[in-house]
Amino acid sequence: MNNDRENIEKLIDWIQLIGSENIGPITFFKLIKKYGSANRAIKAIESGDKVPGRKISLMKRDEAKDEYITAKSQNAEIIPFYSNQYPQLLKQIEDAPPIIYVKGDIKLLNHPHNISIVGARNASINSRKFASKIAFELSSNNVNVISGMARGIDTSAHRGAMFANDKKGTTIAVLGTGIDEIYPDENKDLYKQISENGLLISELSMGTKAQTSNFPRRNRIVSALSNGVLVVEATTHSGSLITAKIALEQNKDVFAVPGSPTDQRASGPNKLIKDGAILTDCTEDILNVIFTKTYHKIDDNIDILDNLDNIPIVNEESSSNEMDLILPHLSKNGVNVDELIRASNLSPSKLSMLLLDLELEGKIERQSGNKIALTK
Repeated sequence: MNNDRENIEKLIDWIQLIGSENIGPITFFKLIKKYGSANRAIKAIESGDKVPGRKISLMKRDEAKDEYITAKSQNAEIIPFYSNQYPQLLKQIEDAPPIIYVKGDIKLLNHPHNISIVGARNASINSRKFASKIAFELSSNNVNVISGMARGIDTSAHRGAMFANDKKGTTIAVLGTGIDEIYPDENKDLYKQISENGLLISELSMGTKAQTSNFPRRNRIVSALSNGVLVVEATTHSGSLITAKIALEQNKDVFAVPGSPTDQRASGPNKLIKDGAILTDCTEDILNVIFTKTYHKIDDNIDILDNLDNIPIVNEESSSNEMDLILPHLSKNGVNVDELIRASNLSPSKLSMLLLDLELEGKIERQSGNKIALTK
């Protein structure tokens, strides 16, 4: 009992110190090195010791205790850096989070094979299908899929991974919010599925809402937890390219899916390939790098998204402009009209009228097999 109490108090020390104003991961570990423990660092700061270049405002002890209690009440575990459960890959980066909040299958933290899949939020239907198919095939080969639960490519990757192995495939979602906050709202069901069959991770305190500044920080964890990062669709200034850059800095393999040079969403992966990323047009391109042993080859004819009866393509963005409900889903490669109906949530008659307008404007062309493609 005494040991349990001591362990809890030590964890609360860590929560209090990292939760204090102007103390980030790097400063946190410098304080631990200087004083020997979080408790001693807290007492030193309370006694007036200064941290060079920082004005420290300590988190109140009661607030740290409440944070611990709240996490427990939400079925979340708080895992500190010193725990054996803390992921070994994450420990290797300089600014590793001192504590992480997790919900789900903790064993996945140290899964031997992990690939992160990232890409555009406004991804085309074809790219979302490709991300789902790649994730499904990776998961079928005992490769854990990691992403950030954002709209578009992230969501498709998570869903494809979970559909593998008789719908028991594994995936990790690294959140840019508190572990108890769901973002975006339409991923409520996905959040629940991952918490039950995969793993949710966050370094942010309970109740932290979605903020733009938190997502780039999240990207370093997405990369650190993986053996390599696959970029599907992304512009050259997107968060996905930030993740790829971080992966290179962490000496991770970077894979990229090539695309049409006239599609801005392909500009990011195309640039990565020019810079030396591994051109990836099938799952074997990834498996050949991360495995030296034989892996399970997937039928090339499988259309994974068409088989995901509980994983529909949903409209990723709401918009008052009905054209905006169609164009983001298209690419230079043809997309079936039935898939556009599902993705846009428009009626067949309404979609036909809008497609006619786009065709007259020269923005789309009709292809054989009832498919629509962008012309520019």
